Amino acid sequence: MEARQVETLPDGKGWQYEPKWDGFRCLARREGDEIELLGRSGKSLSRYFPEMIAALGRMKHEHFVLDGELVIPVGSSLSFEALQMRLHPAASRIKRLAEETPSLLIAFDLLEDAKGRDLHAEPLAGRRAALERFFAALGEIEELRLSPKTTRVADARKWLSRAGSGTLDGVVAKRLDEPYKAGERAMLKIKNLRSADCVVGGFRYATATKGAKKEVGSLLLGLYDEAGLLDHVGFTSALGGLDRAALTAKLEKLKGGGFTGDAPGGPSRWSTARTAQWVPVKPKLVVEVQYDHVTGHRFRHGTSFLRWRPDKAPRDCSFDQLVQEARPSRVMRLLKRA
Repeated sequence: MEARQVETLPDGKGWQYEPKWDGFRCLARREGDEIELLGRSGKSLSRYFPEMIAALGRMKHEHFVLDGELVIPVGSSLSFEALQMRLHPAASRIKRLAEETPSLLIAFDLLEDAKGRDLHAEPLAGRRAALERFFAALGEIEELRLSPKTTRVADARKWLSRAGSGTLDGVVAKRLDEPYKAGERAMLKIKNLRSADCVVGGFRYATATKGAKKEVGSLLLGLYDEAGLLDHVGFTSALGGLDRAALTAKLEKLKGGGFTGDAPGGPSRWSTARTAQWVPVKPKLVVEVQYDHVTGHRFRHGTSFLRWRPDKAPRDCSFDQLVQEARPSRVMRLLKRA
């Protein structure tokens, strides 16, 4: 079951609110000795998280299907970068990382219980009660956590205020009286949208048909660090109604310079040769963008173009304008209380 994004938290009776954790969505399935972790795409994540497979194998329950989020705590927050590093073909590296940065599974739904009973058709209120009974019978399993939930919108607003800079990705709202609707966007997700002024440090061309003139596809964004270096922090391809031909001409006149600190990387398992190609430009243009999440000093997702800022000096675009998550240790304590 997936979620569609809305702007505000729904209020009123009949809603359950949960933190939206910054991790990999995952179904954990066990049937006797057969254990598997399935990602959102339906592909297996099992080989990348051997420590979680081992933990699920130690559980007294020999049958279940849990819906939850795979996360990796680093210090007092959660690290999405540590999760990405697991998606590597070398078994030796995965083994080392599993020992150095072990994962947790934060469970928020139970689709099949320990007796093999299918719970998809049960309302959320019933599934949550079954999930809590499942955890109560488990004993202490350090690698498995029960996600907090509330029916108080005031609590959900507090969680939302902490979202966007690691650990929490927002808040999810679910109807207490609805069954589990696999494959449907039957949940609501709410994020904490903010804006930042960034320097354009480069751009990528959009894919063009043969014979057509190349035009800008995305702007590469930068912020100045404490040493005065321009670091790459993300991109925006949501350029709205901008005249792309005129923008392309302007950018091409500014070729050169670019990022002086962290720069966009080369091809990886998440990029193609085309997306790795970019054109550096002199740091002259400032743009205000809207973002929802910062992790590892970068925008986690693509940003939305809001407006040009000709009134702002590029050197004034620094990291201190990004909202860092307040008291991340308090967010992590949610899991310990759950």
